[in-house]
Amino acid sequence: MRALPVVRLRVPTDEDAVAWHRVFHDREVMEFLGGEIAGLSVYEELTARQRRHDAERGFCLWTVLDAEDRVVGFTGAQPWERDWGPEGEIEIGWRLGRAHWGRGLATAAARLTLERLRAAGVPRVVAVVDARNARSAAVARRLGMHRAESCREPVSRREHHCYRLDLRGVHSR
Repeated sequence: MRALPVVRLRVPTDEDAVAWHRVFHDREVMEFLGGEIAGLSVYEELTARQRRHDAERGFCLWTVLDAEDRVVGFTGAQPWERDWGPEGEIEIGWRLGRAHWGRGLATAAARLTLERLRAAGVPRVVAVVDARNARSAAVARRLGMHRAESCREPVSRREHHCYRLDLRGVHSR
């Protein structure tokens, strides 16, 4: 098993909105998230909301920085607030720019996220992954998550798999 790369997580800054917009401005990155490229204002609102989540809950979607302190994406957790899927649960998620895929960065960052969630007292997490997204499913499995159920997004009717992990008494690898 290869060693995971060094990554760092930080609460998103105002400047991170611009960085997220830049690294996610790619149809391949957004393929399993509806496919649409979001404007800068979406990321400005998202980073502001994540700062509030971190202050209120002790967790959010954190900016992922690589070993050279470049913004490569985000990882973190937030309550599932949609009216389908694992309502009321805490969802862990990750998104990296395409230039950063395949190097273990998502797994390394998600493992740091799990450590922070345990410290915040979160008892369990879910990851909702588009059934066609083999890369994200592989990250979930590397985190020790198990596929528990499937659900359909009501508008697109796309199937999603729900992966689960109990954080109580489990230590990161």
